Amino acid sequence: MKALLSIKPQFAALIFSGEKKYEYRRQIFKKEIDTVVVYASSPIKKVIGEFKIERIECDELDLLWKNTCDQSGITSEFFYSYFINKDYGFAIKIKDAVEYSPRLDLKEAYGILPPQSFTYI
Repeated sequence: MKALLSIKPQFAALIFSGEKKYEYRRQIFKKEIDTVVVYASSPIKKVIGEFKIERIECDELDLLWKNTCDQSGITSEFFYSYFINKDYGFAIKIKDAVEYSPRLDLKEAYGILPPQSFTYI
């Protein structure tokens, strides 16, 4: 099954450049997901690619950061501000990222509106 994630354009670009190997989430899927479709949020507002999930890590924040920071594509300040008021978080390990050309309109391609965080497709 696939899930569509809304990701800020600067972080989506890092995923497809290969610099960002982990996508962090406060909440994670309840269903078994093997592929993530990436919707780059405003100002791009397009489906720009997809990647396979190698694994999903869940840990206390300090351990999660320690184990993933080298391939995070973000600063520790951003990491901890994203997880404010959380004791633990999730890191999706990215593999086989493929950027779409052309980019897709979300409504035309999937018949849905952009999700706040993610939706199953």
